[in-house]
Amino acid sequence: MSLLLPLLLLFLLCSRADAEEIIGGTECKPHSRPYMAHLQIVTPRGYIASCGGFLIRRDFVMTAAHCAGSSITVTLGVHNIQRKEDTWQKFKVVKQFPHPKYDDHLIHNDIMLLKLEEKANLTLAVGTLPLPPRFSFVLPGRVCRVAGWGRTGVVEPGSDTLQEVKLRLMEPQACKNFEDFDHNRQLCVGNPRKKKSAFKGDSGGPLLCAGVAQGIVSYGRGDAKPPAVFTRISYYRPWINQVLKNN
Repeated sequence: MSLLLPLLLLFLLCSRADAEEIIGGTECKPHSRPYMAHLQIVTPRGYIASCGGFLIRRDFVMTAAHCAGSSITVTLGVHNIQRKEDTWQKFKVVKQFPHPKYDDHLIHNDIMLLKLEEKANLTLAVGTLPLPPRFSFVLPGRVCRVAGWGRTGVVEPGSDTLQEVKLRLMEPQACKNFEDFDHNRQLCVGNPRKKKSAFKGDSGGPLLCAGVAQGIVSYGRGDAKPPAVFTRISYYRPWINQVLKNN
């Protein structure tokens, strides 16, 4: 059985949507990550799933392609997903743009743009996140941050608040257990000697390096042992620019 695990979180339609959190992280200061988006997804089979995402333009959110669904609702300005605040801005997604070469078997090209029904209001709690230029190749050794509402452990329940963790970019050989890892299009993230990682529910969230979104949470091992694989955003800038220009 494959150890690959796309990091979205599925719930039965009738169950309470207990989104859980990042492993080995700490709770973010509320609204200190104003670009973070919480995605509630209705899957083609009628389940409810959740992913992370991030605002890159007032009317566009970036996430992972495996977070696609028959419908998606995006909430911005969220800290605790169970406690509504005046900062919340909720939008229906009117169009999903998964990468045309997304492969859900190899989990390649795991990137998607979401067009919101209207433009978000930029506030202290809602803001956009810059993307790297096409030839910005972030190197192993850098320490970056990832935030999300995913699980705090393989079987651990967590609170509903946004968590973040510092993770080191690893050399490509650290991801050799993932047969289809591609260093040009993906990032190998998380020191295998540490119990820190993104996990279920963190899919689609950004890897933040010096204030720029360099990666998107994509997949990892079923036992949550780092490293995990992130989509390398800089590789996809031509496609991103084209979608934004046309919409």
